[in-house]
Amino acid sequence: MFNPKIPFNELPPLPPDADLETKPVMRKLIKASRALSELNGALTNLPNPNLFLDTIHLQEAKSSSEIENIITTNDDLYRDIIADKKVGAPAVKEVLRYKQALWLGLERIENRPFISTNLCIEIVQCIKQNSSGIRVTPGTVLADSTGNVLYTPPAGEMVIRNKMSELELFINETDNLDPLIKMALLHYQFEAIHPFADGNGRTGRILLLLYLKLSGLLQIPAIYLSDYIIRNKLSYYELLRGVTERQEWQPYVLYMLDMVEVIAQRSLVRIHAVSALMDTISERIKKQVPLAYSKELVEILFRLPYTKRQVLSDAGLGTLKTVGNYLAQLEQAGILTSEKLGKEKFYINKALMDFLAKPN
Repeated sequence: MFNPKIPFNELPPLPPDADLETKPVMRKLIKASRALSELNGALTNLPNPNLFLDTIHLQEAKSSSEIENIITTNDDLYRDIIADKKVGAPAVKEVLRYKQALWLGLERIENRPFISTNLCIEIVQCIKQNSSGIRVTPGTVLADSTGNVLYTPPAGEMVIRNKMSELELFINETDNLDPLIKMALLHYQFEAIHPFADGNGRTGRILLLLYLKLSGLLQIPAIYLSDYIIRNKLSYYELLRGVTERQEWQPYVLYMLDMVEVIAQRSLVRIHAVSALMDTISERIKKQVPLAYSKELVEILFRLPYTKRQVLSDAGLGTLKTVGNYLAQLEQAGILTSEKLGKEKFYINKALMDFLAKPN
């Protein structure tokens, strides 16, 4: 019988001995797959499919970090990205490291389409900015706010490495499981193994995005699934425990499929809305500041909501003086606003910032 105070070294390998293709699961799977397919199609049909990736991945990093009670604001994030002098709070640095780790993972699977234990270690080291590896210190437990032990993950470096090797094989082997069901299973297993002393939750959520790309379900991983988890955090942890304690796979798989469906639908709506906003701003610039207009300028204003003279100059849009005049004119036209931080002056696409601040 499962005992939360004893290391779960008997965690069974995947796939589980359970009916994973029940009628409720298959009905939800159809909806989730359709929503993801529509999002994938919309992204690949954009003139510049990668344009919104920075902003979307920052939102994913922000939400995923918030699950770990690492809280920051959009303003702090975007300001720190383009500032010469990095003065961000520790929470900002944590969020930006998450985004860096996500990009690292995407780069690795682009060059070698394989999710491995070593890749997971690289990701957590990037998140934590240290040389941490597989957990070796005994005594790791997961407890609630009152100190009540809810789960004790597998203990012993070789035990953990063996379980990660089994997971690695499951992720990368060809089988008859639907990829979205498989994604749900691998996420549970990684969280249950809990291979690192810290950073497991964030690494596990990055694996979700990597697997969506690796499986071909989302060619451009412009989606932030963590937003769903932060909104349904209690259910998320309860369902993970339900699998561990009672092998209740169906409710957990349904949760994960609903996450994909809901977030894919929201992402589709938001991408269409941002594209429409981008068209509106383009027309305003053409009419109000025609000398400043270029497709490249508009893309810079929508790649990230904060910019500055150096960014435009580095993109080849003119000398510092020329692009400075463009930015000043755009501010006078009410298209941008500005603020100073020390000696630096930032220009903000307020329409985009206001949109990002809206709840999904």
